[in-house]
Amino acid sequence: MTENRYKRVLLKLSGEALLGGQEYGVDTSVIKNIAGQIKDVHALGVQLAVVIGGGNIFRGVSASAKGMDRATADYVGMLATVINSLMLQDALEKEGVSTRVLSAIEMKELAEPYIRRRAERHLDKGRVIIFAAGTGNPYFTTDTAASLRAMEIHAEVILKGTKVDGVYDTDPVKNPAAKRYEKLTYLDVLKQGIKVMDTTAISLCMDNNLPIIVFDIKTSGNLLRVVKGETVGTLVS
Repeated sequence: MTENRYKRVLLKLSGEALLGGQEYGVDTSVIKNIAGQIKDVHALGVQLAVVIGGGNIFRGVSASAKGMDRATADYVGMLATVINSLMLQDALEKEGVSTRVLSAIEMKELAEPYIRRRAERHLDKGRVIIFAAGTGNPYFTTDTAASLRAMEIHAEVILKGTKVDGVYDTDPVKNPAAKRYEKLTYLDVLKQGIKVMDTTAISLCMDNNLPIIVFDIKTSGNLLRVVKGETVGTLVS
């Protein structure tokens, strides 16, 4: 049996990855597929944490641009991530995977408060953990939350599951001739303004030498392939 490339990983899902063919909300078939992929990785003994965005329900930045107070808009966006987290938890537990949601904003009827040592304890006990509500602070994205939590739990890599199969020089949907990168450095991403994660998240990863792999989460089996060390998507290191 081949040994897994990684023992502890953080999976970052964009809210848009949950849309499927919809314009708004969560496509239950998509979340079921993601839960199945997480179950397969969990079955290998890999310790796995998840951070989900809320862009499929509410975007704080765009609401702010339309005149809403930025801090208020960001808090509403954090609540959207809690909705996504609870839906993923439900899908995982239907697959028989023990799961805990840890929220950066306290809401004890729905989730445990985020405590770093408790998170690590859950991982050691073989539970999948889902970090909800971002960092709990406005002006920080869920990308930054993913970078921060990954470092706090000593994850070996951030796996960013998206709708496309890696990072391109231009939008592959609009430009069929777009070139996909296999590898990028943190400085490439920052200097060229390549949209992998926001600059705060990339800087955090660069300062702490935490690699990021961007891959297509829609394709069943991709998460397993990444964890086993196969070349999938784009590596930023």
